[in-house]
Amino acid sequence: MKILVPIAKVPDTTSKIAFVDNNTKFSQEGVTYIMNPTDEWYALVRAVELKEKNGGEVVVIHVGGADSEQIIRKALAIGADKAVRVDADPTDAFFVASQIAAHAKTEGYDLIIAGKETIDYNSYEVGGMVAELLDLQSVALVQKLDIEGGVATIVREIEGGTETVEVKLPLVVCAQKELAEARIPNMKGIMAARTKPLTVVPATDAPKLTTIANYVLPEKAKEVKLIDKDNVAELVRLLHEEAKVI
Repeated sequence: MKILVPIAKVPDTTSKIAFVDNNTKFSQEGVTYIMNPTDEWYALVRAVELKEKNGGEVVVIHVGGADSEQIIRKALAIGADKAVRVDADPTDAFFVASQIAAHAKTEGYDLIIAGKETIDYNSYEVGGMVAELLDLQSVALVQKLDIEGGVATIVREIEGGTETVEVKLPLVVCAQKELAEARIPNMKGIMAARTKPLTVVPATDAPKLTTIANYVLPEKAKEVKLIDKDNVAELVRLLHEEAKVI
């Protein structure tokens, strides 16, 4: 079985975020980057688990510059067999999906596992777009994934509960929490990652469908007021006069 896992580079959640050029560009000064957690912890780890169980190959693909190599090598250390880097700036979700789909069209993947969303934009778009561009079935919000005889048995989240479906391969799934448990690369994996193939390919032509008008930081958290449990009248007054929710 041949599995493709797209991985993205995102700012570490501990990094201080700022914007420049009249709030139209993200400032990279002092920012630490990591592999997108849903790509790493759930999509990639489950792909490696499926390879270990059923045999096959796991390939990771990343759209980005040479400064992403450390993140790509980490994916190889976790257990991917080889990597592809599309040498281009990931300008928007459609552009990224187009690069992934262009690669996948020629490689005959049985399964593409993408993270549910990236933690920087939370747009939740790339996986579905890849499926559409490849004309493949897709299943989102996947919590459990098993493969047997060319058929995927999937448990996915739906409103109010879960749903179990069976889908024939090839297939695109979007992974979320519960699909796998994070793995920390061991020394053997780290050493092996140094020699695993990382192929750099040029980007294909794809339109940029979105532009950034401006960025805005979220409002700072408001002061919390603690009300004594016996002072119900004061609580009601605050909810009515300040919070204006009653």
